[in-house]
Amino acid sequence: MITRLLEALFTWISGVISAMGYPGVALLMAIESCCIPLPSEMIMPFAGWLVATGRFTLWGIALAGAIGCVAGSIPAYYAGMYGGRALVQRYGKYFLMNAEHLDWAEKFFLRRGEITVLVARLLPVVRTFIAFPAGVARMPMGKFIVYTFVGSFPWCLGLGWVGMKVGENRDLLTPWFHRADAVIGVLIVAAIAYFVWKQTSRRQTTRAPGGP
Repeated sequence: MITRLLEALFTWISGVISAMGYPGVALLMAIESCCIPLPSEMIMPFAGWLVATGRFTLWGIALAGAIGCVAGSIPAYYAGMYGGRALVQRYGKYFLMNAEHLDWAEKFFLRRGEITVLVARLLPVVRTFIAFPAGVARMPMGKFIVYTFVGSFPWCLGLGWVGMKVGENRDLLTPWFHRADAVIGVLIVAAIAYFVWKQTSRRQTTRAPGGP
């Protein structure tokens, strides 16, 4: 099931990049940075694969990806700035978010906002959602844009390089692809299950003293 979903998603991603070129890379990375969990781990390696075919350059896809990250992060930033707490209070339960998360984010950004954005852009999953709490914490926009770009560029460059190397050695690596898909599927299911269990347990513990 998970493998099929990943295959369908990869087919769509590859279609967008093949049809649009560099703007397609930027568009997909913008979606990924707008709090929508579209995996950059699929976007950039495929673009890197096309580098191996001679269609793109490695530095070109890294630049396009980083620009897309900045573009997608700006609306997510403003959503957090102007509607963050109200949005989480009303819809956060559907995304396993609550006011406690926002309190933590605001305090953390007051102390080290720049480092938070820079480091988060180099981390899987976290990078997708970091713009929202940055907006809630009202991190200065100029610094937010700079650190988003600085953190996103090496991430895009690294994933693109991996894809390029896979493309250059595709004949040797093909027998291992299906095994990798299975491992990725198991890890995704395990990570989601753990996150849901952790958040659900925390809510039950919080509600216990005061009743339902």
